[in-house]
Amino acid sequence: MKLFGITIITILSLNLSHGQSVKNVFFDQENLIGKFHTIDELENLKKGELISLYTKRVNEITTVIPYLALTNESGVKLADIGIKEDSNHLKILDKHHEVSIKASESNTELVSELIPYADTEKIIWAILYFEDVIKKIRIGPNGNF
Repeated sequence: MKLFGITIITILSLNLSHGQSVKNVFFDQENLIGKFHTIDELENLKKGELISLYTKRVNEITTVIPYLALTNESGVKLADIGIKEDSNHLKILDKHHEVSIKASESNTELVSELIPYADTEKIIWAILYFEDVIKKIRIGPNGNF
């Protein structure tokens, strides 16, 4: 029952935070995780807490990856990188935001239903792997973290 509660809270928080507050922004800071973990920290968490972390990392990666050649920073607008903010570009970006929200919901559902069957050690390994990927994304091509 506790796992179910954590899952519901995770789903609600991801749904609320995944929406884009500004239409011409690729992704918001709210879409990014705030903390990286050590293996020792993760080993002290319960499986439900690990699954919540896992979900958030999957969602950050799937949010940022499509824009990686354009930017790895949150809050970047079309105009910031020289893309005209015309109705076509805004429409494309808005449509992608809608699809991303649905994909995030689908990912969250998949993770909450299937990942509890995974071994805890594998969940921890995956979280650490995802965090390494996120660090590399945030460092970017110029090495700025």
